[in-house]
Amino acid sequence: MKKSVILLILLVSVLFTAGCDENSQNNSTNFGISADNNVVVITQLEQINTSLQKTPVFVKIGARWCPECRSLKPVLKELAAKYQGKATIVSVDVDKSPELGYYFDVEIIPYSFVIVGIENGTYVYMQENGNVSTDISQARFVGRNDTDEEMFKKVLDLAVIQQEKNKSK
Repeated sequence: MKKSVILLILLVSVLFTAGCDENSQNNSTNFGISADNNVVVITQLEQINTSLQKTPVFVKIGARWCPECRSLKPVLKELAAKYQGKATIVSVDVDKSPELGYYFDVEIIPYSFVIVGIENGTYVYMQENGNVSTDISQARFVGRNDTDEEMFKKVLDLAVIQQEKNKSK
C-alpha cells in the first residue's frame, strides 16, 4: 500500500513538473532546444521516435546536479554541431523525466547510447564495434572519461552509415 501511494505521488509530481525548464523553449512538437544549440531536451519516448524517423538519435541521460553530466555539455554541443542533419543529439534530465530513466534501466549517470531504429516495437542500438542490438546493455556508455568524445563520434559515424544502408534498401 505504501509503495502505491509513493508511486502515485511521484507520478503526480512528474506530471506537474514535466517540461518545466527555463532554459528550453518548446515548439509545436514539445521539443526543447537547449541553450547549447541543437541539443534537444526531451521528456518523452515519443520525441525519440519522432527524431528516429529522420536520423539516428544519440541520447545522454543525466541530471543537473551531476558534475560528470555537466562536463558532457560541451561535448554534446560539439556533437550537435558536427552531426547537424545527420544525427539528433538529445539530453534527458532523469530528475525531470524519471520514467525515461526506468525505461532505459538507468542505474548510473551519465548514461548514453545511440538508437538507430525500431524493430518490432523495440529500439535498435548501435554498438561501439559497429554491430546493432536490441539489448541496450550491449550498446550503452556509462560514466564519463577522457575518451568519451572520440568514442561517441565513432559510434555516431557508424550509426549514420547504418542509416544510409537502411535507406538504400
